[in-house]
Amino acid sequence: MEAEHASVLTSPHLWVNIALLIFIVVAGPKLWKALASTFDQRSLRIKNSLDEAQKLRDEAQSLLNEYQRRQKEAAKEAEGIIIAAKELAEHHTQEAMAALEASMARREKLALEKIAQAEAQALADVRSAAAEAAIAAASQIMSRTVTGNKG
Repeated sequence: MEAEHASVLTSPHLWVNIALLIFIVVAGPKLWKALASTFDQRSLRIKNSLDEAQKLRDEAQSLLNEYQRRQKEAAKEAEGIIIAAKELAEHHTQEAMAALEASMARREKLALEKIAQAEAQALADVRSAAAEAAIAAASQIMSRTVTGNKG
C-alpha cells in the first residue's frame, strides 16, 4: 500500500491538480472580483447606453409629436386662410356686382334722360316746324285772299 501511496505522491497529475486547487483558492477571489468588476462595468456601460438610447428615443418622439402638432396647426391655419380668401372673393364679387348694377342703373337713367330730351327737342322742332308751316300757309292764304288796300 505504501508503494501505491508513494506512487500517488510522485504522480505529476496529483501535483498539477493540487497546484491548480491552490491557485484557484488564492487567486480565485481576486480573479472573480476582477471578472465581476469587468462584467459590472460592462453591464453599467450597456445600461448607460440603453438609458441614453431611451432618452434619445424619447426626445425624438417629443420632436415628432411637436412637428405633428405644428403640421396640424399649419393645416388649420391654411384652411382658415383659404376660407377667408373665399369669403373675401365672395365679398368682392358682391361689391363688383353691386357697382355694376349701380353703373348700369346710372347709364339707363342717363339714356332715359337723353331720350326724354330728344323727344322734347323733336316735339319742339315739330311744333316749330308746324308753326312755321302754319305761318307760311296763313301768309300765303292771306296774300291770296287779301288784295288791295285791305292787304
